[in-house]
Amino acid sequence: MKKNNNAASVTMNDFAALYEKYGPMVLRRCRFLLKDEEKALDAMQDVFVRILEKRTSLSSVCSSLFYTVATRVCLNKIRADKIRTGPSIENLVVEIADNNTANHEEVADTSALLDVIFAETKNDTKEMAVLHYVDGYTLEETAEKMNMSVSGVRKRLSVLRKKAIACVTMVMAVFSGFLNTGRR
Repeated sequence: MKKNNNAASVTMNDFAALYEKYGPMVLRRCRFLLKDEEKALDAMQDVFVRILEKRTSLSSVCSSLFYTVATRVCLNKIRADKIRTGPSIENLVVEIADNNTANHEEVADTSALLDVIFAETKNDTKEMAVLHYVDGYTLEETAEKMNMSVSGVRKRLSVLRKKAIACVTMVMAVFSGFLNTGRR
């Protein structure tokens, strides 16, 4: 069997010689990168398939070519495995628990703030606020639903908005004072 360094004329017999010559080196590289015997054997086969597919465009073959192709094949397999497996279930459970806690705290804080804002507020004013700010009704639509004039709805929502701003300002001042005393 005649060895030929010209990859463009690699025959199956020459390919077998290349496999014998460079196979052990490619397998060592794949084992080192993949840390799994079965995956390393699969990767080694992929390396030789790639070189065989590209034999017409290669001018010569050498150990550095096999080493480079083996490295790229293995790194691609590692990347593909990470994409397929996704995050671990433990990480997902922790993430969901953190989000639920944060969401629960946000809902509780919002609820407490709304209780303060709506304290001593007429029920129909609460309903107006929900229609206009939550449901997205215009002032005209809100007035029609509430059987009131647009100016009456505008006046009540303006008073409620001023009360809300005062409550938020007070909460921010308390929170700011809490942070400042915590730093001392």
